[in-house]
Amino acid sequence: MTRPTLHARETPRGGRDLNSTSANPGRQSWRAGKRAFDVALALSLLIAIMPLLLLVALAVKLDSPGPVFYRVRRVGYRGRPLMMLKFRKMHRDAAGGPLTAHADPRLTRIGRLLTRTRLDELPQLWDVLCGRMSIIGPRPEDPQFVALHPADYKTILSVRPGMTGLSQLAYASESQIVDDDRPISDYVDRIMPQKLTLDTLYARRKSLTLDLSIIRWTIVRVVFGRDVSVNRSTGAMAVRRREQREPGHPGDSEYARAAGPTATRSRTLPRRADRLANQAGDLTAVRAPLRLAHHESDERPDRLHVAGPNLLGGRRVGRDRPGDDLG
Repeated sequence: MTRPTLHARETPRGGRDLNSTSANPGRQSWRAGKRAFDVALALSLLIAIMPLLLLVALAVKLDSPGPVFYRVRRVGYRGRPLMMLKFRKMHRDAAGGPLTAHADPRLTRIGRLLTRTRLDELPQLWDVLCGRMSIIGPRPEDPQFVALHPADYKTILSVRPGMTGLSQLAYASESQIVDDDRPISDYVDRIMPQKLTLDTLYARRKSLTLDLSIIRWTIVRVVFGRDVSVNRSTGAMAVRRREQREPGHPGDSEYARAAGPTATRSRTLPRRADRLANQAGDLTAVRAPLRLAHHESDERPDRLHVAGPNLLGGRRVGRDRPGDDLG
């Protein structure tokens, strides 16, 4: 699949580049300050958690044969290819789709723990140190998903992708809520539009104040294990309070699909939710079979193959009403 061409720079009438740092000293100052912050924090964290990194690396090596690290292909800053570094969490010869479900059979024993705790993301501090990523920013996405929303990603990729951010906090438990029976279509139909909203919100409202707030709520999530909700209109974050509903409530299935990580999964959810979505005409069916031959330890882009004319038959999925809290 060819990499989508994304142009983050626009030149209006008169030839002046609106994204030029020389045309906007405030933006230049913000970028320089953010880069200095990224380097200082990434280096400090790498030194501080080195014993943990060594322990995880040893566990990965002893648990199953294969390399300790692998690089996964993502779309980075201004559409550039990004080979994101992670701890290996799948078996060496694992093949399949780009999404990791909660009960994914490709996961190793230590890989299940890494997925649940997100410890597999720690090596990305090296990507931050090298300037390919930022501590805070939109979550880097797979090229085939970026190709579905090029206009949105033109804005989103105007900033460096990050290890943590609004969408990462709202969907910290993404692997546990995606439908195991139809992960690709469920992700594209239900989860991705919400993440696009949050990532676009960050790209447009980026500021030191917002970054400090994201760091604070990331600590709440990682250190204290509290789930975080994010408002789609304002980006305001808060500790998530689960809505209690009695069994058999008329809105159970619809609420569970719309709430994303706030919903409690059940075995009857996919069937009941799909029926509701079909009645409303909002569910986009996957019309072309998706066959992927993607190995975690393989860095060559030609090993990722998509069969069929496109992923969703060319239909674009709309977004829900603004103002709801996600996560």
